[in-house]
Amino acid sequence: MSTGSGKEVPQRLQGAWFGQTRRLIAFVLVIAALGISVTSFGQRTKTSRTGSHPSSGRPGLSPADRALVEQAIGVVCIEAKMDPKGSVPIDDMQARPSLPVQTPEAQAAAQRAQRLLPLAKNLVVNSLQQLANEYGFQHTVYNARIQKAISRVQSVRKVRPDMDSRDNASVFLSKPHTITFGTIFLAGLPSDEGMISVLAHELMHIADGDSDSLRALVLAVANRATGLTGVAIRGQRAEELTCDLIGAMAARAYVADTPSYEPLPRRLARSLEHNCVDLDEGDEDHLSPRNTIRILLSLNVPLVRELVSGREERLPTRRSNDN
Repeated sequence: MSTGSGKEVPQRLQGAWFGQTRRLIAFVLVIAALGISVTSFGQRTKTSRTGSHPSSGRPGLSPADRALVEQAIGVVCIEAKMDPKGSVPIDDMQARPSLPVQTPEAQAAAQRAQRLLPLAKNLVVNSLQQLANEYGFQHTVYNARIQKAISRVQSVRKVRPDMDSRDNASVFLSKPHTITFGTIFLAGLPSDEGMISVLAHELMHIADGDSDSLRALVLAVANRATGLTGVAIRGQRAEELTCDLIGAMAARAYVADTPSYEPLPRRLARSLEHNCVDLDEGDEDHLSPRNTIRILLSLNVPLVRELVSGREERLPTRRSNDN
């Protein structure tokens, strides 16, 4: 007799095997008759803890909080359509023809990204320290990893536009001083807020380094997101979500530091608008865009309130990290 793995059950053990199988089937029938689900019981009782936040199998947001998050998503995606500087949705970017580096549009966007890079680095450093504090990693042996991550962020010097990268931005950890930016992506982020959020995302990848040195913090964020929304977030998706969170935090801090006559919700929405897609698909490494925006807002309640109310809330005290 063969199993799915290609292993064979020895002939002398088949009688015992069938007897055990009959008893197992009888046990399962009794359990089913009693209405007990062994799998769901295991999910309810399993608890793990990373950092300061426990993981739960049930969504932690109240109905009122979920409704507020959905309202905030509506604000972001309405602004994406109305704002002259609104970020282009990712699925729209993907449908556009390649944009040569030499075009004025790509050149202007690349120069703006390069100009914003020093500011984005400082915003990421502050946001990373804030996130470490929120998740209980301050004043621990983990602080040495945070400091090394900050050093990696501060060593980044260049934004390199690349036509072949199209609607993507990326970092090669063998060359950790450069962020490669697809020209379509550069041109699709006409606001400083949108550009800073993506620069911050890539800088967080560099902060984590080639040995995943911030893995414990990344897992803490993922566990909290799972507890709040019920969406299981594992593997590379956890890192991408944490990078997106740092991007949203950095953009929000930039808005707070640069007063403007533009409405607050409009400026805040720019860091998330590229997720307002019609074709909502994820992959092995990324949540779908609309799931991303929903989970990011679930993790950042002050941002939700600011988007909905239009009133700014005080950010945690930030330290200056000038080069």
